Amino acid sequence: MPDEQSPIARSKWEPLPAEHLPRPTYFPAGLAMGIAFLFWGLITSWVTFVVGLGLFIASLAGRITEIRYERKHH
Repeated sequence: MPDEQSPIARSKWEPLPAEHLPRPTYFPAGLAMGIAFLFWGLITSWVTFVVGLGLFIASLAGRITEIRYERKHH
């Protein structure tokens, strides 16, 4: 006689609770590229360093703003 329980109940696994994930953005990639440009600018030229610094600051500000917005609205 076949078991009438669901496959999850038979295997003794529990489903994961619902979890809120942040929406995907480019800010983490911008932070990484900014750091890479910062260090590359230390080796090559001050122009590359300034571009990296600007990209790092802009991406960090965007990421922090997004995190604050997420916490306020959830």
